Amino acid sequence: MAFKEYSEFDGLGLAELVKKKEVRPDEVIEAAIDRVEKLNPKLNAVINKMYEKARQTVRETVSEGPFSGVPMLLKDITQEIEGEPITWGSKSMQGYRAKKDSNYVRQVRKTGAIFLGQTNVPEFALMGITEPVFYGPTLNPWNHNHTTGGSSGGSAAAVASGMVPIAGANDGGGSIRIPAAYCGLFGLKPTRGRTPVGPGVGRNWQGASVDHILCRSVRDSAAMLDALVVQDKTAAYMAPPFKGSYLEQASRQPEKGMRFAFSTQSPLGTKVDQECKEAVFKTVQLLEEMGHKVEEVDAPVDGKSLANSYMTMYFGEVAAALRSLEEVLGRKAHFNDVEPATWVLGLLGKATSAEEFVLALREWDKAAYQMEAFHDTYDFYITPTTALPPAKIGELAPGSFEKMAMNFVGRAGFGGLLKKAGIVDQIAEQNLARTPFTQLANLTGQPAMSLPMHLTAEGLPCGVQFIASRGREDLLFRIAGELEQSTLWTKALRL
Repeated sequence: MAFKEYSEFDGLGLAELVKKKEVRPDEVIEAAIDRVEKLNPKLNAVINKMYEKARQTVRETVSEGPFSGVPMLLKDITQEIEGEPITWGSKSMQGYRAKKDSNYVRQVRKTGAIFLGQTNVPEFALMGITEPVFYGPTLNPWNHNHTTGGSSGGSAAAVASGMVPIAGANDGGGSIRIPAAYCGLFGLKPTRGRTPVGPGVGRNWQGASVDHILCRSVRDSAAMLDALVVQDKTAAYMAPPFKGSYLEQASRQPEKGMRFAFSTQSPLGTKVDQECKEAVFKTVQLLEEMGHKVEEVDAPVDGKSLANSYMTMYFGEVAAALRSLEEVLGRKAHFNDVEPATWVLGLLGKATSAEEFVLALREWDKAAYQMEAFHDTYDFYITPTTALPPAKIGELAPGSFEKMAMNFVGRAGFGGLLKKAGIVDQIAEQNLARTPFTQLANLTGQPAMSLPMHLTAEGLPCGVQFIASRGREDLLFRIAGELEQSTLWTKALRL
């Protein structure tokens, strides 16, 4: 076959063609490379290309597995490939090379997927947009004037444009689900402890961050999760066990009469765009038509307290990342080593006390308890994935006054003064106003997914988030598999 059809297949579809010898692995890889070379100059999704290593893998050995011979990209943070750069989207990390594969990468290799390169991220994966100063912004394939979201924005653009069918992603506050929503993809954040971390660490972002993939089909996500599940004795968290096959669950019809709670109100009390509400309204109407029970009710958590607890962790993790950066640099880190916003966030972390940090984590545990009780009544909790459609490129960049203020505060080291001025509440609201729904599942450890269920009047994708009880990815895959067959599901972009 002429492999112009390459981008029409999902990962399992390509693997099936390879298995049946209808197409050779080298033909698949070359088709993927051609597509990256054609589309990436405009989209800026891929920042490190590994074409020769991919070709060598095809020549020497392709592992037998569910994605044997399937091209894949990895995210430029935590998903380390031995000998390759891992820069975290920062100019300060340009000289660093990974000493070994991460445990996530090691498991993915066993699936037979072939790595083509690495994708763009915001510096230190800190933003819900992918516009790092060093690499430049990644553009949304649906509309090049708009963001892909973040922090897995490069991966989202690569999958949505058909460069690859699957790409590595991770989610510490919505970084799988936000790009999925903005790019018309399926994105699942697994239960805390479900997928590998490390080596050398037992948790990422205090357990809030979990690795998985972005993809177009539900079955690709399910098959990859089947392959990723391991019991790592050194991990800080272990998810409730699931002995079945997630891939089988994705094709299994859910029981009628499942119980859905939904809300379109921001937990911060901030604006939610009517398009994002409409995505939920259409979805819950469809669920009712399918025979399920739907009720409008808010989650029983204090959204503002939870947002502040998330930001406390966020500040602390940035401060710790800057300290770790010194090991890479071989010297003390300075203001000019990173973007001004990153440095100021680190200052806020340094000004955060151990008491504040512990109290923040207690808020997570409180919310987890409340949500598990909530799921005694409801199988799923539905919200918009994001409160607003994708922002325009550059729209959320600091203005000239903000830049001047960050430069002054950053160089002077006034983190403590910022905290005393009550800036933390303002930062929490400003940072999370566009994406107030996704952090809940990160802090409680629940699995959550974004489904591509709506296009705005401007033709931009809009996602709907489903959250289930801890350990119940099987329920999410079941309902996603059913909704994937509906007319509401946004069809893949054709470029």
